[in-house]
Amino acid sequence: MSSYFIRRGVTVIKDRELAMLLCGICSLPTLTASHVSHLWLAVGLIGLVAEAHQSFSANLNAKVSDMLLKKGVGSVTGLGGMARSVSWMLFSKSAGYILEWTGSYISLFLFAAPTYLIKSHIFFDKQGKADSFLMFL
Repeated sequence: MSSYFIRRGVTVIKDRELAMLLCGICSLPTLTASHVSHLWLAVGLIGLVAEAHQSFSANLNAKVSDMLLKKGVGSVTGLGGMARSVSWMLFSKSAGYILEWTGSYISLFLFAAPTYLIKSHIFFDKQGKADSFLMFL
């Protein structure tokens, strides 16, 4: 997807942001997955969201290498990986409690669906440059 936009003259940073936004939009069908009566339709919706997640993560990691100096890429990628791991540990534990309490995936899907759009907005770079403190990592 990224190379398609780059061939059409979009800058690399804007290309990554556009790809991440499209991945965020593709994650929205999660909202309907718990209400679908046909099993394979629900599996297909969750599969679409899983693909959007992988593409979002790949673009986010690639955006780090596009924005930072060579010596800072490893540090920022490592810190980002650690933050993702800790957040998934907390989310997994919380998801278990929420499933026990509610007995349904609806609340988890309602939480998960808009998070990629929120993350896309957070990671969009308004000036095309990384924050100055990241340049020195």
